[in-house]
Amino acid sequence: MRVKRSMLIPVAVVTAAIGVWAQGSSSSARNQIAPGDWPNLNRDLAATRFSPLTEINTTNVGSLKQAWTYRLGGGATSVPLVVGGVMYASSGPQVVALDADSGKEIWSYTVPAAAAATPAPVSDAQAPAAAAPPPGLTPSAGGRRGGGPPVAVASQRGVGYWPGDGTASARVMFLGGTRLFAVDAATGNPSAGFGTDGIVNIGVPYNGTPTLYRNVVIIGANVNEVPQGPAGNPRAFDARTGKKLWEFQTVPKPGSKYNETWGDGWKERSGTNMWGFAAPVDVERGIAYLPVAGPAANYYGGDRPGRNDYANSVVAVDAQTGKYLWHFQTVHHDIWDSDMPTAGGLVDVMQNGRRVPVIAHVGKTSYLFVLNRTNGKPIIPVEERPVPKGDVPTESYSPTQPFPVRPGPLSRVSFKKEEMVTAADTTAEHAAACLSMWDKAGGFSNAGPFTPFMFHKKGDPPKSTIQFPGGTGGVNWGGMAVDPNSGYMFVNAQNTSLVGWVEEKDPNVDYSFDARGSKQPYDRASVNGVGPFFTFSAPLNGYDANGRPRPGPQLPCQRPPWSKLVAVNLNTGMVVWESVLGVNDALPEGKRLVGNSGSAGPTVTAGGLVFVGATNDRRFRAFDATTGTEIWTTNLEANANANPMSYQGKSGKQFVAVVAGNILMVYSL
Repeated sequence: MRVKRSMLIPVAVVTAAIGVWAQGSSSSARNQIAPGDWPNLNRDLAATRFSPLTEINTTNVGSLKQAWTYRLGGGATSVPLVVGGVMYASSGPQVVALDADSGKEIWSYTVPAAAAATPAPVSDAQAPAAAAPPPGLTPSAGGRRGGGPPVAVASQRGVGYWPGDGTASARVMFLGGTRLFAVDAATGNPSAGFGTDGIVNIGVPYNGTPTLYRNVVIIGANVNEVPQGPAGNPRAFDARTGKKLWEFQTVPKPGSKYNETWGDGWKERSGTNMWGFAAPVDVERGIAYLPVAGPAANYYGGDRPGRNDYANSVVAVDAQTGKYLWHFQTVHHDIWDSDMPTAGGLVDVMQNGRRVPVIAHVGKTSYLFVLNRTNGKPIIPVEERPVPKGDVPTESYSPTQPFPVRPGPLSRVSFKKEEMVTAADTTAEHAAACLSMWDKAGGFSNAGPFTPFMFHKKGDPPKSTIQFPGGTGGVNWGGMAVDPNSGYMFVNAQNTSLVGWVEEKDPNVDYSFDARGSKQPYDRASVNGVGPFFTFSAPLNGYDANGRPRPGPQLPCQRPPWSKLVAVNLNTGMVVWESVLGVNDALPEGKRLVGNSGSAGPTVTAGGLVFVGATNDRRFRAFDATTGTEIWTTNLEANANANPMSYQGKSGKQFVAVVAGNILMVYSL
């Protein structure tokens, strides 16, 4: 461990920050945060990502200019925090404190090496890959093979801030592999009294951020997508001492409620974890909402017959004890990798003239669920509707799935051949290449929402299925932003696909880098090879005479738009507006506004603005929150596949920040 200081934070600043952010005394999490602060991943524990600042607004956002930058050592998807004019950020092997007005470094903490650290696996939903991680790199560990132990790094998702409790001083807390760290917010030194030298071993890896409520640190888990293995249970620790407080069993054991929904598949069942990067908390009621993901394996569940309760669910627990309160399952018996990337946001809505506390969730399926957050009952009705059944031997299919009656899916959920791109959409070469891909795959069958991948016997002609949304969604880990004043929710909704089939698994082949060693009998594959990553896409410039892709990008084969920014009124459940999000500069002029997907999400401000990066076109944008009109755009050095944030420095000036590649970009008027 190394701590470097170029200046110290004045004690008065830290004390003031503690005073305005002490948890648990007010009826609203937003009221416990100084207007200019951004003290956790989603700003408030309600996970609204709403800034009350108004200096930057719809009338002057066109004047935004780059204020300063800071080159990070890693953390391309992280969200920096600001408390009392001091910014805290993860930076690869370091965590740094910066002056939020200038970017000047205050201190840096270097993550010490662990004797036998287990790197956190990367879910295929979080970081799609062709088949395996880049040569020489361990997934999400940051270190290289063959050159000694991997370099210890802080979570690339960011850090958490604990304001102290009157006896212990404010702390910056973060994850790194299987360790939870706490350092003094003023000095960057390891926090005395927390674990050993400010470090607690948490058992299994987690590469999200800690959720800090009162003196409770809630974390999730990242376990591999192998059916039998370590449990992916969320856990909680004492923010003062690091002592473990509770652990929630996501796969109920015999004698526990809902165990019968797993058949015998509960035994040593892995997956079913909370890989979402934070858990929202109802501060007034002391309820934490855990986004529990789907069980392993991702595309085969014949060894876990039944509904598989707690999987693919918002699970409400007492934040201080972990006691189960209620849960709502968004997907029954998941065989689509329809994980829960977030639990959603907390807001009060008007229903029949009365105010109702709700949690609004939308995830990879792109269906919006608005639930009473005290009991989990849907505020907008949900219907169980029949869904298609597959033909994979020994698979157990759920006959129905839950569908909210409105607003309907926010992304594409079905596909027909006539919905393929044409030359008018992209180029003649691309359209021809898509048709060639269709023929090579033997066509793509789709029967609407929750179409399962059909069985393909090796040696038979291609028999392909296409699924919408694909494994990345829908709405992925970027989640939603909510304006508590208007009740509007904003999301980046992708239109992505997955193609292929389910086949009898070759025991000598790795079907996915995060499922190595799995003994499941069936897994995903396609005409392009084994694995779950293939989409219906083709080279923009087509194939040459030898059938090889010509230079240029691969683009989706369904008609655009390929990504949208969508606003929904949570009071009514109706879409207010939707705007195409992102351009593709490789397309001819006049055809570039097609949407350009990424997994990050937006942030909304009281100035009437929705800020969003999230696209693969190296741009950062602002939209009018009322109309959906794009009113500001700036070019970046890299893609901003991270959620933006807004804060106020000690100068009183409002800033907007986003991480693009490994550069922290900060803007002001």
